[in-house]
Amino acid sequence: MDRACVKVSVSGFVQGVGYRYYVLDAANILKLTGYAKNLPDGKVEVVAEGQKEDLEILLKKLKRGSYSSRVEALDITWTKCENKHREFRIL
Repeated sequence: MDRACVKVSVSGFVQGVGYRYYVLDAANILKLTGYAKNLPDGKVEVVAEGQKEDLEILLKKLKRGSYSSRVEALDITWTKCENKHREFRIL
C-alpha cells in the first residue's frame, strides 16, 4: 500500500461549529496523522498523511462536513509525504 499526504483548505461555515473535532475523529478512525487548524480567513486547513485509500475516504468526509458545518469547497493538494506527524491533532 502506498503512503500519501494531502493538504486541504476547506471553505464554508467551518469554524466554531466542531468541524476540526469532526476531522480529528475521522482521522483517528482511519489511523491518519497530521492536523486540522483554523485559518484567519475563516477556512480550515487539514494536512493528513496515511494510506492513499484512507485519505480518499477522509476527503469524502471533509466534503460532507460535521452536523453543524456547511462545506462550500475543498482546495486539495497532494504533496510529498514527509512522515513528520506522529498523531492527528488540532492546532
